[in-house]
Amino acid sequence: MTDPHDPVCDPEETMADRAATEIKGMAKEGMAHPGTKPVLTGMAIGAVAAAVLPVLTIPVGIVGGAAIALWQRVKR
Repeated sequence: MTDPHDPVCDPEETMADRAATEIKGMAKEGMAHPGTKPVLTGMAIGAVAAAVLPVLTIPVGIVGGAAIALWQRVKR
């Protein structure tokens, strides 16, 4: 049986709350946090995609790649 007060199983927690928790954890723990490396990989993929596509700039690719990687991590 799950504990209703457990923050991992909280049904009232929104995706924005989980994203904020992930971002705070990555800021505090740095590379030791399990979410940092996938987000950095997403940033690198976004930068490469932006360099190849003439419509996007590299900063937009970096932010987009990080956002997609963070969303993939938070939606689980």
